[in-house]
Amino acid sequence: MRSEGTSLVQFGADATRAEVEEALGTCGVALLRGLGVDTAERFHEEVNRFGDPLSSYRGGNTPRSKVADGIFTSTEYPPEYEISLHNELSYAGEWPRLLFFCCLIAPETGGMTPVCDGRALLADLDPAVRDRFVERGVTYRQHLHGGYGLGKSWQQTFETSDQAEVADFLVTADMTFEWTDDGGLRTAATRPATRTHPVSGEQVWFNQADQWHPSNLPQAEREALLELVDDEADLPHSVTYGDGEPIPVADLDQVRVAAKKHELAFPWQPGDIMVVENMLALHGRHAYTGARRILVSMT
Repeated sequence: MRSEGTSLVQFGADATRAEVEEALGTCGVALLRGLGVDTAERFHEEVNRFGDPLSSYRGGNTPRSKVADGIFTSTEYPPEYEISLHNELSYAGEWPRLLFFCCLIAPETGGMTPVCDGRALLADLDPAVRDRFVERGVTYRQHLHGGYGLGKSWQQTFETSDQAEVADFLVTADMTFEWTDDGGLRTAATRPATRTHPVSGEQVWFNQADQWHPSNLPQAEREALLELVDDEADLPHSVTYGDGEPIPVADLDQVRVAAKKHELAFPWQPGDIMVVENMLALHGRHAYTGARRILVSMT
């Protein structure tokens, strides 16, 4: 399956790890079909072929639940909304190399997990926009409440109620932070907008600036949230250029247009596993109707 700048290689049940890894190194996405995976435990077995699944989603910004050891729900977000294309945990100090998505229940309509080649996205940006991201980087900001408020609490985000443990995690992740008077936590992390792939040496788009910006929210939700705060920095998450300057919506819209141009999506079938090389390919989710159960694992 191919679209401009994006490709997906499909394998049957007899595919070897070496074959899948080779495809991932070229196009960044592989679909395994016909494995008969119907439980979280079977999914875990398949992921183990590629390495030990991460047992924690500590520091992750999106809501998800742990299903089994190393197996999580996909992002828990209302089905009527789309989840924009992004690189998983690109805002963090460390990120997974491979992502695994497994379909146990296919939706009635929609619900596809689109992918996009980050190299194609980067190449398609206006040079001036690309240079601003490359030269300035991106600063991700979080405003996490201590038990009641908008978004996730810092206890949920870092999977502990121990402030000292959270502080150690943030220092290790090269993030600045401050505890607020009402028991909340503010964090900031300045990261590159692009990175050099450790194997191919290619420059790849690797950030979530457009996703963290309030302009990514549905209009009604965005307007309601902005009415509740005095500043964007008071939102559960927000973003600026790395020098602290606001990112123009026009720059972010260019990113969104390029991502959509190179997007590839396919209807899920029960038992499918899609493997994504996280630095080469972005992923997202289309809106859907009906029951849908997609599990996620990371190595």
